[in-house]
Amino acid sequence: MNKRTQQRLERYEQRYADLTRRVSGLGFIRSGTIARRKTACGTPSCRCHADPPRLHGPYNVWTAKVDGKTVTRQMPDGEADLYRAWIANDRELRATVAEMREISTKAQELLIEEERQARQGR
Repeated sequence: MNKRTQQRLERYEQRYADLTRRVSGLGFIRSGTIARRKTACGTPSCRCHADPPRLHGPYNVWTAKVDGKTVTRQMPDGEADLYRAWIANDRELRATVAEMREISTKAQELLIEEERQARQGR
């Protein structure tokens, strides 16, 4: 392997190791989103059906796909704060894994080219 190729491969390996450490430092993960929503209830005489309406809330609402179905759940502020942190960790994990895939592809291309050249006797 020539020196330039070796240096590039070492840079990829170092960046990959950095990303691996980043992943190991993440906390719990959770998919989905948290939104603050106001809602109307089902009681026709309630203030939320007045003109102008005064909706209930705002409420924290978590929404995610679970087993192929959309799940929605209201939660108190403290719980919503935990979910926000877990969702942020999940997004960080996904972005990090995407970058790891890109680096792996580049390193694999270098290694495959090196293998081809070795078979052809350079």
